[in-house]
Amino acid sequence: MPRSVLVVDDEPHIRRVLRGYLEADGYDVIEAATGSQALTSVQARRPDLVLLDIRLPDLDGLEVLRRIRGFSDVYVVLVTARAEEVDKLVGLAVGADDYITKPFAPREVAARVRAVLRRARGTDGGTSRVVVAGLTVDPDSREVTVDSTPVELSALEFDLLLALARAPGRVYSRRQLLEKVWGGDFFGDERVVDVHIRSIRRALGDDATAPRFIGTVRGVGYKFVATVGADR
Repeated sequence: MPRSVLVVDDEPHIRRVLRGYLEADGYDVIEAATGSQALTSVQARRPDLVLLDIRLPDLDGLEVLRRIRGFSDVYVVLVTARAEEVDKLVGLAVGADDYITKPFAPREVAARVRAVLRRARGTDGGTSRVVVAGLTVDPDSREVTVDSTPVELSALEFDLLLALARAPGRVYSRRQLLEKVWGGDFFGDERVVDVHIRSIRRALGDDATAPRFIGTVRGVGYKFVATVGADR
């Protein structure tokens, strides 16, 4: 079965052009002109990836993304005409996998879709739980608890935390984390790692200035600072 892409944009000519390029790559293309249509299509059609324009006539694209993340881990690539970095990073903080800025070349969009769909949800490295300092990360159930309290993380945030927790003390650069968690084909802004680290810290109740779990190595990247015991 061909993989499917939902293209969400209120401009018919953009949907038409993207459909042509994506269908040429072998994808089944679904179209939506509004945020409401997008939510219905994600629930009913279960696409493999959503190309989601931020500016929509009814719901803001970021609100659509937040609602999608309430029931689906589908890959979402934001499309924005706003140049401000904050828009991109806010979008990624609520669960986007990548972003594209307008104006764009349709070939670039098709290449970005291929790259995102080549990623695998979840990191490798076995199924043993990580148990440390009140934190439990269970790759089988994909559940996280801190002091026995469940913690809600997005799929990507879970993968990022697990990658760090499985190598305590190891310093990862942003690029290394992108390759390990997002996949080697990622070619967006490396600062997306910072956004997700901030989100994970908030969820864990971790303090960047006195970290319990995730430490910052200035000018380099991040490391897991607690001493780990693996419980199989």
